Amino acid sequence: MAKRKPQLIAYHVGVTLLTMISVGTVLLLLMGVGKATIEIAIINGLLVVFAVDYVARLVLAKNRKIFLIQSAFDLLGIIPLHPVFAFFRLGRLVRLIRYHHLFWRLRLNSKWTRAYHQFIYKTGFIYLFSFSVTIIVVSAFLFSLTEKQSLANALWWAITTATTVGYGDETPHTAIGKIIASVLMIGGVGFIGLLTSTISGFFTTRGQQVAASQEKHEQADFDQLLLKIEALTTKVDDLQHQLDTTSRHKQR
Repeated sequence: MAKRKPQLIAYHVGVTLLTMISVGTVLLLLMGVGKATIEIAIINGLLVVFAVDYVARLVLAKNRKIFLIQSAFDLLGIIPLHPVFAFFRLGRLVRLIRYHHLFWRLRLNSKWTRAYHQFIYKTGFIYLFSFSVTIIVVSAFLFSLTEKQSLANALWWAITTATTVGYGDETPHTAIGKIIASVLMIGGVGFIGLLTSTISGFFTTRGQQVAASQEKHEQADFDQLLLKIEALTTKVDDLQHQLDTTSRHKQR
């Protein structure tokens, strides 16, 4: 395995620390612990840092299309609608763990990492999730502008509308707001439905694969047992033949 450059390792360590600080600060803000003004200042400062980092990596990327797909969570993590979007930055840590093969270095089972990669990328979950969040975020932003609502309330409205929960505490009153709501109902519900079916389909397929694997192992064990029984039967027949031969010799 090729050695990682010290500068790259230092950069990744710095990203990890900043990610943990941002997530921890958001948790403190949501729980009402500490001074909100200081926590908001830290959150906004780190938002700028991660935004600059994202743009720099996008400019330097050799294949921007692949970068946009693989860094979908990073883009969601720099959306300034609500501090909770900082939790999407944890996806960056997962990629860093896979990049440095930390599970392999720690001699941990790699089945989890393979299942994670299969679930996130091969099923198309990352794309559906990104589209769903994008529709919700854009709708919330437009709703906030047209209905003169705060970004937090607009985001809450968009989530409850897209998931068909519809508490009714926030509703559109303008014509443009109703159009936005209609688009969100059609597009958001469709993508979230696909998202739900993708998750259930993945676990159903995984269950079937596990059951088939167990059945295969059981069949292999059964076949091996039959071979042992057949070999034992052959040995018993040979022993019986030898006893019969010895008995006939004695009778003579």
